[in-house]
Amino acid sequence: MNRFVVLLLACTAGAAFAHAPADPVFSPASVRAHVAFLADDLLEGRDIGSRGYDIAARYVASEFDAIGLTPAGDDGDWYQRITFQKTSPGATPASLTITGPAPAHMFAQGDDVIITPNALERAVDLSAPLVFVGYGIADKAVGIDDYRGLDVTGKIVVALSGYPDGIGSEEGAHLNSSKAETAEARGAIGFLTLPTLKMQKIRPWSMMRHYAEGARYTWVSRDGVPFVAAPRIRGQGTLNTSAAQAIFAGARQSLDAVLKAADKPGARPRGFALKTSARLQSSSSVETITSPNVAAMLPGSDPTLKNQYVVLSAHLDHIGIADAKPGDAPDKDRINNGALDNAAGIATMLEVARAFAQSDEKPRRSIVFLASTGEEKGLLGADYYARHPTVPATGIVGNVDLDMPLLLYPFKDVIAFGADHSTLGPLVAEAVAPMGVTLIADPMPEQGIFTRSDHYMFVKQGVPAVFLATGYGNGGKEAWESFLGGNYHHPGDDLNQPIDWQAGARFAEANYRITRAMADADTPPLWYKGDYFGNLFAPEAAKAEPAQK
Repeated sequence: MNRFVVLLLACTAGAAFAHAPADPVFSPASVRAHVAFLADDLLEGRDIGSRGYDIAARYVASEFDAIGLTPAGDDGDWYQRITFQKTSPGATPASLTITGPAPAHMFAQGDDVIITPNALERAVDLSAPLVFVGYGIADKAVGIDDYRGLDVTGKIVVALSGYPDGIGSEEGAHLNSSKAETAEARGAIGFLTLPTLKMQKIRPWSMMRHYAEGARYTWVSRDGVPFVAAPRIRGQGTLNTSAAQAIFAGARQSLDAVLKAADKPGARPRGFALKTSARLQSSSSVETITSPNVAAMLPGSDPTLKNQYVVLSAHLDHIGIADAKPGDAPDKDRINNGALDNAAGIATMLEVARAFAQSDEKPRRSIVFLASTGEEKGLLGADYYARHPTVPATGIVGNVDLDMPLLLYPFKDVIAFGADHSTLGPLVAEAVAPMGVTLIADPMPEQGIFTRSDHYMFVKQGVPAVFLATGYGNGGKEAWESFLGGNYHHPGDDLNQPIDWQAGARFAEANYRITRAMADADTPPLWYKGDYFGNLFAPEAAKAEPAQK
């Protein structure tokens, strides 16, 4: 594989940008070669625990070895081996039975409710009174306590999906993703989500019900216990309209009134005890699989700063082979190759690693290159690494994650999800400016992307982090909307797409510049003073003055 072909025409808005002699040059052919291998049908979509994923992991480890990096997995190896538990719905279908003012009624899994299988209990039979808790958010920093005046101890709470107006999209995404933990902290034993009218439009029930029979995954600790963020929440589920109406029978506000009130700008519906109770029943089966992170390091050159680590990460897994559907042709393509999601991110990381390894000027800080597993199952490999790093945890100072760079157009701007929270924002902007590339704000806050990629797991451990993606300019908006509505998580995400390999080389250069700036700066990335995430996850860490806007 000719990995050292040197060809890059990095174009600005009107003129070609010439590299300084010392700058590395990135090859479109090399990016294409990595993606072509990782997205080949031979790897069958790189699902965790599969032979295809293991082949991909071996490929990445071999590339790390070939360019002269140091193994940074377990015990001097390239691999950080992780055990996962796969929890699937059991033989007895889950159900939700509502009792109260109206006659008791049982709602079936998939039709009216989606019950999540419990990773810690093979059979759940949970009965308790119901309490509506508004959006289910309680956080002093954003000035909301939806639990004020409500007794939810030993009860099942019902919360609206999403978050109210007036909260930043990234803070809101975090609060939305941690509602079960909030309920558990207040004594609840069950959690039901009530989709808002807005959410019903974005993700109608016809789309949601496909997840009813899906398995859930979690990593298993070294003492054999599956990780569950809210272990005392024994039952969780999402409600369809008919089940939600039954839950609100006899309530002081009807379901329609609650949903209409929540749909108004600035609305923050208050909670109240419901007149109904629920019995949640589910069964599950489990199996254990293993799948490794692949990690390498380039040691830093500075005698002091080499003990600080910058992490450049990208997820290696994808979603494997789709199940056959009735009526499918025998030769129907069901392999989800994941060319852009995320073979392209891995290719970018490998080319950045190559450039650093071949540079005469080694980085001052050490750089960890992490190809993570289990991202598609819930950011699991990154979560495990962030909690159990193979380098000293206190030495990790920053993370840039590469996930699904959309290499379908000649991008002229980039998005760094999370850039507003730390000095990584201006660092990214300054690093790519010589390329004629600008940094833009999150153009799709409604997607809650800040909590949906691996960098968020580092944020939760107090590490300033961003997720870098190609931007919305120069045709990017149309490309993103088309991809998310078409080839995303679909067999169409393969090499038959019109992938712009020149954009791939350009994206690698951008990430090299960003990683170089992180590794060589006198000061490591710092949270801003007063920032929500810095205060929440790194309260004792040094802070920087907020950037001027």
